[in-house]
Amino acid sequence: MNKKLAAALSGGAVLTMALSGCSSDDSDDKVNDWAKSVCDQVQPQLKKISDANTSIQKQTADNSKPADVQKTDSAAFQQISDAYKAMGGAVDKAGAPPVDGGDKTQQEAAKELNASSASYAGLKKKVDALDTKDQAKFADGLKGIADELNKISKSGDDALQKLQSGEVGTAMSKQPGCRKAGASSQPAKA
Repeated sequence: MNKKLAAALSGGAVLTMALSGCSSDDSDDKVNDWAKSVCDQVQPQLKKISDANTSIQKQTADNSKPADVQKTDSAAFQQISDAYKAMGGAVDKAGAPPVDGGDKTQQEAAKELNASSASYAGLKKKVDALDTKDQAKFADGLKGIADELNKISKSGDDALQKLQSGEVGTAMSKQPGCRKAGASSQPAKA
């Protein structure tokens, strides 16, 4: 049953800020500076999310003990929650991008990233509360968590997509901190 949880995690494109490389005029240094300030803070958080994902995937073997799965998932959800909170803080701290509608873009992205953080903290509490002594109940509980995880992933995805649209997205795609760092930072699709 934990394989469904890992599959849900793997399916979340939220975990990467893989941006398409668009060509544009480099004259807007303010937008590029804003993107750099955000991307420099985002990269370490993406690594934390990737590492948490990897730990869950390693614990998905059929012979894993429920207590071990619970411990791993709990720690991973806390790590992911902290990473989203840090990304929301980075967007907040950077202020509004210097583009039309920048205030709204920044506020919505920060709000949704912080909401994703709170949702992962909620998943951690639910995993912590699962009964590891009853394999069937534990498996049912994990299935419910995997279902919630799919919804959370979509919400976080939406936040990042909004932030990465238009001129801001183009500027972010030029920043090393917002580029996909190869297969290690992107979980495989399940």
